[in-house]
Amino acid sequence: MGQMKIKSAQFTVSSPSHAKCPKDGRPEYAFIGRGNVGKSSLINMLTGVKGLAKTSGRPGKTQLINHFLVNDEWYLVDLPGYGYARTSKTSREAWGAMIKGYFLNRKELVNTYVLIDSRIPPQRIDVEFIGFLGSNGVPLTIVFTKIDKESQREVMGNVRKMKQVLAEQWEELPPMLLTSSLTGYGRDALLEQIETINQSLKDET
Repeated sequence: MGQMKIKSAQFTVSSPSHAKCPKDGRPEYAFIGRGNVGKSSLINMLTGVKGLAKTSGRPGKTQLINHFLVNDEWYLVDLPGYGYARTSKTSREAWGAMIKGYFLNRKELVNTYVLIDSRIPPQRIDVEFIGFLGSNGVPLTIVFTKIDKESQREVMGNVRKMKQVLAEQWEELPPMLLTSSLTGYGRDALLEQIETINQSLKDET
């Protein structure tokens, strides 16, 4: 399995709901996580395009479903983060409807990357969201971000705690990857996983 080379990555469209998303049938890989988990930085690091996903100091900037076309072959989908205490109840409900609609109805979605901040112990909101995907049969990979920010012992301790928490609900844990947008660590492993899935989809057709 060769390493995937990113030849091109460009923003395609922002959609308010799954029904408005692109209809060309290309496979989609969704990225989602709590605010400030480092999602935009990770997307920029993966694609190698600085500023592709807008990084912002203010969490909650992504309010729509953003599609980026990579190598003319697959979509990287940047989804609005969850867990903002200061958004109003109505916008929280709108987010919930949009996100549920996407995950439960989007046939093109082949894998979801749930981003988890490796610097902190498991958060209930992350565990619940992972549970929501799992109970609805949505394939997912857990991506720990910012592993350069803490000692390895700290990071591995938090990863171990997350495994323990998930093991209470999961018979088989989802795959997990460690990443750092700063050093580029984990980029190859993540792109390789996408490449492997893309290849298996081609073999099916």
